[in-house]
Amino acid sequence: MKNGPLAVVAAAVLWGTAGTAGLLVSADSIALAAARLVIGGAALVLFAGRGVLRVVRPGLLLAAVAVAAYQLCFFAAVDRAGVAIGTVVAIGSGPVFTGLLSWALHGRRPSGRWALATMAAVCGCAALLAGGVLGDSGGGAAQASGRLVPGVLLALLGGLIYAFYAVTAARAISAGAPSGAVMGVLFGGAAVIMLPILAWRGVTWLAEPRGLLAAVYLGLAATALAYFLYGRGLRTTPVATAATLALAEPAVAALLGLVVLGEHLPPLSVAGLALLAVSLVAVAVPERRTVPEPQREAAAAARGGAGR
Repeated sequence: MKNGPLAVVAAAVLWGTAGTAGLLVSADSIALAAARLVIGGAALVLFAGRGVLRVVRPGLLLAAVAVAAYQLCFFAAVDRAGVAIGTVVAIGSGPVFTGLLSWALHGRRPSGRWALATMAAVCGCAALLAGGVLGDSGGGAAQASGRLVPGVLLALLGGLIYAFYAVTAARAISAGAPSGAVMGVLFGGAAVIMLPILAWRGVTWLAEPRGLLAAVYLGLAATALAYFLYGRGLRTTPVATAATLALAEPAVAALLGLVVLGEHLPPLSVAGLALLAVSLVAVAVPERRTVPEPQREAAAAARGGAGR
């Protein structure tokens, strides 16, 4: 898989910085997400140039709608189920849905090692967030008000939507489309959708230097550069593997909370972080392919003949 997994993990590292950067601004989360997509989408389109027009297809345009829809589902889920529950369900279900969609639509059956490592990574992610590193979940309030179940369903929908646009992008890239152009279509289209939402939520916070700096960072680094790297990773990395490697995002967010924000890392979160790290390494290391006995004998014979 060459450097594909490294590119995906680098993208996840950039995504993991988004939460800390978002704390610098006074804007609400939807406005911040909209600004991030508008800036990031515009940057990806400018980088890809005319290549975007060459790869525009109905499937990719639908995936662009999915990119915008994921943001709205995620924040609606967090509002109803709480930060920890909404994040775990949305991010944790993404790799599972991605593996299943890739198998159902393209016949790429995930390996047993991927299934075990992904299950362990999701459990590690859940333990990490359950420890309270990323903030108070608000789970009690969500359950008391009867908003937990709708929140979890929205988070699951978000995970499915993420899987859809990841699998769609991977299919286009594997068919020969430039990864930068594919990401330009997805996020350029999402930017067009999110632009009126940004105007609706208000842009006065962008007049503040700190708010503008955070929005530019989130757009250019945590979105444009991150998805450029993710697209490069998809060239040589199966999309199911890439989706699991992307679970490095909450680990990075937790470590930033610990180092930059001075948050406490309880034992449960330490255990979750360790389990997540081991699982991601297991997914990233290429699997050995077992060669059937007749093929081994034929290869041996060919090597012997070549040496004569």
